[in-house]
Amino acid sequence: MRCVGTVVRGIRTPIIKENDDLATIVVDSLMNAKESEGFEFKDKDVVAITEAVVGISEGNYVTVDDVAKDLQDKFPSKSIGVVNPILSRNRFSIVLKGIARGMDKIVLQTTFPADEVGNGILDEELLAESEFHLGSVISEDDYKKTFGSWIHPFTGINMIDFYRELIESEDCEVEFVFSNDVKTILDYTEDVLTCDIHTRDKTVALLKDLGANVYGLHQILTEPVDGSGYNPKYGLLGSNKATEEKLKLFPNTGDELVREVQKRLIDITGKQIEVMVYGDGAFKDPVGKIWELADPVVSPAHTDGLVGTPNEIKLKYVSDNEFADLRGDELKEAIKEEIRNKDKDLTGQMITEGTTPRVLTDLIGSLCDLTSGSGDKGTPVVFIQGYFDNLAND
Repeated sequence: MRCVGTVVRGIRTPIIKENDDLATIVVDSLMNAKESEGFEFKDKDVVAITEAVVGISEGNYVTVDDVAKDLQDKFPSKSIGVVNPILSRNRFSIVLKGIARGMDKIVLQTTFPADEVGNGILDEELLAESEFHLGSVISEDDYKKTFGSWIHPFTGINMIDFYRELIESEDCEVEFVFSNDVKTILDYTEDVLTCDIHTRDKTVALLKDLGANVYGLHQILTEPVDGSGYNPKYGLLGSNKATEEKLKLFPNTGDELVREVQKRLIDITGKQIEVMVYGDGAFKDPVGKIWELADPVVSPAHTDGLVGTPNEIKLKYVSDNEFADLRGDELKEAIKEEIRNKDKDLTGQMITEGTTPRVLTDLIGSLCDLTSGSGDKGTPVVFIQGYFDNLAND
């Protein structure tokens, strides 16, 4: 009888740079880890590779000047509204620098009390005590009078001050407005760049129907500018700061990579191993209130065996309801038989109550993101065993 379920290992690799053979690095690192740790490969193991090293290895970068040029082509007026940016030095500051370099004036409209992914922008207790509410439109002067220079408790920065200084450093004029209604921007300009991540299509369609000249961040740098990197599907969404003048984009070649890594691992091990590329995990921090998913998707590429959602029964529900009088081995065998005979689609059935109704790549990607991190761990590859096992496999 097995006593261990899912096992997750962060796999250390060499530091990955542009033009490195990433497939070889991933496979070699896994083989080295196998020898070091003494594990064996099994069918339905999962190998996950962080999107950051995929983008790095393929050299998918753009410069601030590339961003500025693409925006000037799309907004020749050089005066635009920027709607719903996230408040992030890593995710948005270099994007904003490119916008400011290409424009003469920006009206920057942000949601409150936080941005789309939960980064706070004001003291919510002061908001509750003020004349303003979530349906208000707040000017920059009223923001300062009511909330002062609010400092984020984690970063120690007021992002409005930070964004103002960044924009003005590019000789661009800026006006801030705070509103949770994207239509507010049309009171200032009809040229609009929307920056929301997960509602991007809806926002672009809404403003376009109202007559705006509108693009989303996912529509910027979808083609190369003077030989730059690009992403045809996500544009600047999912990008990260590389340097003060350069962005690393979400990867383009993930599909080819996961198939190549899977093929090599099957050839070496004889096992059906699944492979995915993962970005931010789809989870929310209950203390900082930040929703981790600043990428457009958790997994931009994965092999076919990772398609779908879990189809699992809730063991506690079955034990408490269907087998309330059973104990020990008799209970275990009854539950095993329940798993073996479960319907192929349990959607809507009470027996699934309390399981997580999310797609597999979102669940696994969140596990990988928590395992690898982006700091000192140095483990851009995650190896998972036993995720697809259940009691009935014993």
